[in-house]
Amino acid sequence: MAPISANREEFDEIPTVVGIFSAFGLVFTVSLFAWICCQRKSSKSNNTPPYKFVHVLKGVDIYPENLNSKKKFGADDKSEAKSKSVMPKNSLHLDLEKRDLNGNFPKTTPKIQSSPDLENLTPTHFAEREKDSISLESLKSNTSLSSEEKQDKLGTLFFSLEYNFEKKAFVVNIKEARGLPAMDEQSMTSDPYIKMTILPEKKHKVKTRVLRKTLDPAFDETFTFYGIPYSQVQDLILHFMILSFDRFSRDDIIGEVLIPLEGIELSDGRMLMNREIIKRNVRKSSGRGELLISLCYQSTTNTLTVVVLKARHLPKADVSGLSDPYVKVNLYHAKKRISKKKTHVKKCTPNAVFNELFVFDIPCEGLEDISIEFLVLDSDRGSRNEIIGRLTLGASAEGTSGEHWKEICEYPRRQIAKWHMLCDG
Repeated sequence: MAPISANREEFDEIPTVVGIFSAFGLVFTVSLFAWICCQRKSSKSNNTPPYKFVHVLKGVDIYPENLNSKKKFGADDKSEAKSKSVMPKNSLHLDLEKRDLNGNFPKTTPKIQSSPDLENLTPTHFAEREKDSISLESLKSNTSLSSEEKQDKLGTLFFSLEYNFEKKAFVVNIKEARGLPAMDEQSMTSDPYIKMTILPEKKHKVKTRVLRKTLDPAFDETFTFYGIPYSQVQDLILHFMILSFDRFSRDDIIGEVLIPLEGIELSDGRMLMNREIIKRNVRKSSGRGELLISLCYQSTTNTLTVVVLKARHLPKADVSGLSDPYVKVNLYHAKKRISKKKTHVKKCTPNAVFNELFVFDIPCEGLEDISIEFLVLDSDRGSRNEIIGRLTLGASAEGTSGEHWKEICEYPRRQIAKWHMLCDG
């Protein structure tokens, strides 16, 4: 019976040994799996391509066509070496890897001519394309500068135009701007960006990203506008507004460029163009327009009824000659705003009909310390709305505004309407 007990002790030790070996195997397997995951994560982070700015705008179909360009993203070192060896000395080329975080090129680069789309084009070919694509009449009408404007140059804008017949889309590529003036007097630089509008309908409005602290911004952004038939392209006008971003106040306007597409043939392919930036030319009329207002003071309920009826002869707010006006109504008590209202926007008209009624509760008896301010503004989806004109009614107002206010105080519960001239905002 003794040998049997010894065999039992040996069999009791076997599960312990197996458990120890299985524990060591489990620890080794987990550590190996974690090491493989870390290696994969590091390899993915190293292979991530540089970022690409993608536009997202409401109501406009815009897609950056350059996302599929192999010349800009994910190109092999061999292909880059071949392109550098084949490219002549005088060709136009930009290396995107040399850009800083703002998308600008360092000042040490000897030649910055255009975007990488032009690296296979020589300057002679660029000049020939411009001569063939632009008529003498369009050059005279768009690049004619007065003697004062020639002294104060605002820079040059480079861009290209193309029509995609397969997608039935109009393509605009804003490449770069050179020689912009410094809008910040302290740093002697600017934070430029560009707003582009297709006139005269103003349905398509886009803008580039802001490039910080540069006078030679290289945007290289492509905008594709769908739903524009090729037969209507000749009737369009491109309006480029060059601005400098200001975080604490209204953005500074550097200048503008107008490109009528009449006479420009896009059936032969992409057209490379450049234009001198000129000062913004907004033709202001002698007056700011008129506003028809109806007022009624209810002394029993201590309320003031304001009806914004019409506006007429409103001046141009931009180069298209058409404004999108609306009216903001602010109620003040002792020079402190206590209530505000606004009308709906009326599209593309200098003579707007609103017919909107607002009722304000007066916090005190009488209208001695009460005043109303009317602001007529031009609605702009792409930037801040500009003030077309201003009107103030109150006890201290003069002229027709003061007479209108006295009448509603003398004749309560009576609706009294009058036309008022708008003053500068």
